[in-house]
Amino acid sequence: MKLPIAIQLYSVRDDMEKDFIGTIKKVKELGYDGVEFAGLFGKSGAEVKAICDDIDIKIVSAHVPYYDMLENPEAVLKDYQDMGCKYVVVPYLTEECRPGTDGWDSTVAGIEKIGKAAKAMGMKLLYHNHDFEFLKIDGKYALDILYDTVSEDLLATEIDTCWVNVGGEEPAAYVEKYTGRAPVVHLKDFAGQKGNGPLYKLIGIDEEEVADNANTFEFRPVGSGVQDWKKITAAAEKAGAEWVVVEQDDPSMGKTPMECAEMSIGYVKTL
Repeated sequence: MKLPIAIQLYSVRDDMEKDFIGTIKKVKELGYDGVEFAGLFGKSGAEVKAICDDIDIKIVSAHVPYYDMLENPEAVLKDYQDMGCKYVVVPYLTEECRPGTDGWDSTVAGIEKIGKAAKAMGMKLLYHNHDFEFLKIDGKYALDILYDTVSEDLLATEIDTCWVNVGGEEPAAYVEKYTGRAPVVHLKDFAGQKGNGPLYKLIGIDEEEVADNANTFEFRPVGSGVQDWKKITAAAEKAGAEWVVVEQDDPSMGKTPMECAEMSIGYVKTL
């Protein structure tokens, strides 16, 4: 696997909150080539760029809340332009604007608006999926409708391979489906089954706990779950990806977030 490897810093968000510079230095020491941000922790884009330049780690992209970008895209995206971000990403949709709601059509139009603003500022908008985009509308996945509706010059994919699997599709095939439009691919592993764990608890959505501990859904370090990584990384290369990004929403297996990050890069480098 020849692609450079980044980490989504949401995976180590508590470490980032406590020690921004030290955490970025640590992931560089672990062997990560780049970072994807999820929040700037009170720093300006110029400050973040200077820190990453000093550490000699690439800034790949950044997750930016949808509503923040929608309200004032140019002002919000300015920090990411100053960072030298090539890609900015819609990371998540709250319930009222997801497929299957009255807000979905407005969401598609909003993403197109943000994509135009990003393009004008020299960046490209990506969309990071979960599983709820695999709702079918007139026989077609909402995620595919989004990519068919918003033109490729305004929107590309950031396919999250965990959520593709949870959504019922084969991750490698789905990455290949968007060959030429998949510059960044998320490597995320998991164990258990959908419906047997609080999938969205970690991003502020309350869910009921379940009793089936033997099959509880949990995120895992890459290589420690059910995903076929040789197949997925080969598909990413074939699709023309520029980066793969390790993401683990919550630590598991009794490990700290940084220990999970170390396990993930250790495994990916064996591929």
